[in-house]
Amino acid sequence: MAFLLRCPNCGERNVWEFRFGGEMTARPKPDAPEREWTAYFYDRRNVAGDQHEWWYHTFGCRKWFQAVRDTMTNEVRETSWPEEVHA
Repeated sequence: MAFLLRCPNCGERNVWEFRFGGEMTARPKPDAPEREWTAYFYDRRNVAGDQHEWWYHTFGCRKWFQAVRDTMTNEVRETSWPEEVHA
């Protein structure tokens, strides 16, 4: 399903210009047990509602940014650079 996504640098564009980078999750410490690393790489929450995600503007500025998207409607509520995210 196509929707509009606003790059903090380039403005609103069709989602096809971007690459989805996955849900935002806390990275385990380097010495964490293998089960924590497995969960980090493979487990997904897939919430129904707002989800914090990584996006990469492939056909634009070629930068990573974060977005809050409603997974039920694909409405993008907020986009920002990593240090500006409001959790």
